[in-house]
Amino acid sequence: MPIEPSETTPLAPTVLPNDRVEIVKIDGVVLNQTAVVGDERGIILEVIDTRSTYWSAPVPYVYMGTCRPGKAKGWGLHERHTDRYTILSGEMLLVLFDDRTDSPSHGVVQEFYLTMEGRNQVTIPIGVWHAHMNLGQDDVMFLNAPTEPFDHANPDKRTLPLDTDKIPYSFFTGLGR
Repeated sequence: MPIEPSETTPLAPTVLPNDRVEIVKIDGVVLNQTAVVGDERGIILEVIDTRSTYWSAPVPYVYMGTCRPGKAKGWGLHERHTDRYTILSGEMLLVLFDDRTDSPSHGVVQEFYLTMEGRNQVTIPIGVWHAHMNLGQDDVMFLNAPTEPFDHANPDKRTLPLDTDKIPYSFFTGLGR
């Protein structure tokens, strides 16, 4: 028996007039989709376009990172710089926790599933804990273009173990520990 339209609830729009999907729940987090151009010979992934507002802050330093299949890295937090991840290959689960007491999204935990084909750039603001896990069969490869270079003598990084009680998230059971 078909469902009558009067029995259904209309879905609220998730696409804004500029065709951006509004899914960010943590203040200051920005998602960006890069242009991927390709044909039968291969692809070109536009990583940094300084004409875009996404890249309005300087790009003084870039590094590449990997994460092996089934492995997770984190929790990390920065007090002086913002991270800007770009997924080059693989499937990454990125989890953020807003521990900033003055933030309107204080206490929010949010998961992002990132691939080169989907939303593949994310800005992680100062003061937001972050960790990631490889969900694929091959290494996840990503670039980070933080807003300041890494200082080996005075690293801008605080860490917590993955199984900390401070963050209400488990990579093995998901939200709500």
